[in-house]
Amino acid sequence: MLTIEILPVLSDNYTYLLHCPETGESAVVDPPDAQAVIRRLDERGWNLSSLLCTHHHVDHVAGVAELATKYGVEIFAWHGDCARIPGDCTPIDEATTIRVGASQGRVLFVPGHTSGHIAFYFADSSALFCGDALFCGGCGRLFEGSADDLYTALNVTLGELPDQTRVYCGHEYTESNLRFALSVEPDNDDLRARVSVARAIRERGEPTIPSTLGLERRT
Repeated sequence: MLTIEILPVLSDNYTYLLHCPETGESAVVDPPDAQAVIRRLDERGWNLSSLLCTHHHVDHVAGVAELATKYGVEIFAWHGDCARIPGDCTPIDEATTIRVGASQGRVLFVPGHTSGHIAFYFADSSALFCGDALFCGGCGRLFEGSADDLYTALNVTLGELPDQTRVYCGHEYTESNLRFALSVEPDNDDLRARVSVARAIRERGEPTIPSTLGLERRT
């Protein structure tokens, strides 16, 4: 099972550090701030083994080239996105197995927010790293894909994953997303309770991440 650390960066982004205690290897998901990642790796004494990109937007990938150069590691990105991401990327698709030490992850194609958006799912850790495809309480804007693309991504591709799957998304949008959702579903008791919980968490200065797919399906 992976050790997962949440690293808040920029104004509201989240980068994730995935560490395998068995082998000492680590991966980083969506790092826009290379120096923040370097500091955290140094603090933990972890060895970086790979970089994982969910999509090409600069607030998710601005740091990958610097990190790849410093640590001599591969940048894994969707095969159609490699030309849009800094650095020398290794193209991947849904048949690719992502390895972080002893853990193996799947690549899930979840277009909508962008045409080449992917997510990484590690079953042994019940963890989904979904970038801007799915947020806690919402989903990403449609910059390149269609509503049909996003519907399929969320309800078919991610719909196959179990309720207990933990959701690690790309931004801290939870409270505002939930307030909007409550305006649409004012009689949803689960949603009303979740808004209160999210507000309390943010007042403590803590991330509302991770959620679970089960909670997202209810609210």
